[in-house]
Amino acid sequence: MDFGVGYFPTHDGIGPGALARHVEERGQSALYFAEHTHIPASRDSPWGDGSRELPRKYWHTYDLFVALTAAAAATTTLRVGSGVCLVVERDPIITAKEVASIDHLSGGRLDFGVGAGWNREEMANHGTDPRTRIALLSDRVQAMQAIWSQDEASYAGRFVNFDRIWSWPKPVQNPWPPVLIGGGGPTVLDRVLAWADGWFPQWHDRDLFERIAELEARADRPIQVQVLSVPPDPKVLEQLANAGVHRASSWLPSGPWDQVEPGLVRWERAIADFNGR
Repeated sequence: MDFGVGYFPTHDGIGPGALARHVEERGQSALYFAEHTHIPASRDSPWGDGSRELPRKYWHTYDLFVALTAAAAATTTLRVGSGVCLVVERDPIITAKEVASIDHLSGGRLDFGVGAGWNREEMANHGTDPRTRIALLSDRVQAMQAIWSQDEASYAGRFVNFDRIWSWPKPVQNPWPPVLIGGGGPTVLDRVLAWADGWFPQWHDRDLFERIAELEARADRPIQVQVLSVPPDPKVLEQLANAGVHRASSWLPSGPWDQVEPGLVRWERAIADFNGR
C-alpha cells in the first residue's frame, strides 16, 4: 500500500511547490489538493455533522490547477492530484485541457479525483442545479474522457454536446489519468463501475470496508481504491492494507511549514509503525 497526503493550498500557507518538494523528499508517493472556487457567505449548506464551523481554509485556497502545476513543476516522481475537483462547477472542455496539460507537463503523474460537492449554494452560483449534480458529473467526466482519448472527439449527452473537436495535448497516461470518484453516497459504486478507474472515499464514509468488498465483487476489471482523511494510526493502516486499498492519504494542516510539518511527522510515524509491525 502506498501513502500520500492531502492539503488545502491556501495563499497564506506554505506554497504548493514547496510543500510538494518536502513530501516527495520525505517519501510520500502522492499529494492531493482540495478545491473550492468560493464559499457562499450564507453558509446554508451544513458541513460535516453540522455542529462545527467551516474552517477558513475552504475559501482561501489557490485555484486547483494552478496549485497542481506548481506542485508538478517542483517535483520529479511525486504523483499530484485533485482531492477532489468539483467538476459540476467547471466547463468540461476547459477542464479536459487543464487535466491533459498537467499530465503532459508532469510526464504522466496526475490523478484526477472528481466529485459532485456538498455545498449547494456554491454549485448554484455556477449555474448548476443541485438536484441534477450527479448526472451532470457523469456527463461532464465522460465528455472529458472522449476528448482525451479521441483525436477528433464528439460527445452527445444530457448536459454536454459537441461534435468533432480537436483538443491537444493528449494526456501522457493512456487512455487518460486515473479518474477517481470521491464520495460515499448510495449510488457511488454504480458510477465507479460505469465509467471511472477507481473509488476515492473518505475514511469516515459509512460502511467503508463492506463497500470496498462489494466493489471488488462487482468489478469485471481492475478498480483501485484510494482513501482520504486517514488518521495517523497504524491500526487503521493495517485495516486498509488488508482490504486491498491502493493508497492511504492523510490531510495535513494548512498554514506555514512550521504548522504543517508536525502533522506530516505524525503521519510518518504511523507509517513507520505500520511497516514495522
